[in-house]
Amino acid sequence: MCINDKTIILASASPRRAAFLRELGVAFTVMPADIDEESVRCAAAEETVKKIALEKARRVFERTNGAVLAADSAVVLGGEIFGKPKNAEDAKRMLRLLSGRAHEVMTGVAFLSAGKTVNECVTTKVFFNALGEEFISSYVAGGSPLDKAGAYGIQDGGLVEKIEGSYTNVVGLPMELVRELFKKEGFLTEE
Repeated sequence: MCINDKTIILASASPRRAAFLRELGVAFTVMPADIDEESVRCAAAEETVKKIALEKARRVFERTNGAVLAADSAVVLGGEIFGKPKNAEDAKRMLRLLSGRAHEVMTGVAFLSAGKTVNECVTTKVFFNALGEEFISSYVAGGSPLDKAGAYGIQDGGLVEKIEGSYTNVVGLPMELVRELFKKEGFLTEE
């Protein structure tokens, strides 16, 4: 793969999403979107993450008129949508609920450019290990889960037994979808 001179605007402050784009080799700049996610929420998780991602992309597109990529992830268990925890106690609550159970991670992806709108959702099933109270307390005290949907990072050890679907989706950006989208839109070309 090689890139051309086109630049993507990543409408996210997530260091994990930026790292994925760096690994892909596309030129990009970071311009986080400031939106009220609560005002965009829907009853269905899939629609919520798609709508939030699209709103983030629109907000940045309005300021730049460039090619914008945005994403929003949520952890879903039994119909409950877990976003980022409000505090350490909320993170512990989420981890206790996820412990020993399977849940879904849904990531809405939005891409906007002149005359083009793509809005998709990718879902991955995640099977959690049973987590003891001591592990949960120690994990939360380390600070890692406080900026992540569902209060965990799949890349952190000891949490996940297995997954069905995209690993990068669980981290925050389904790169299989993004790679194909960028190829189709001319941001990546085959060598």
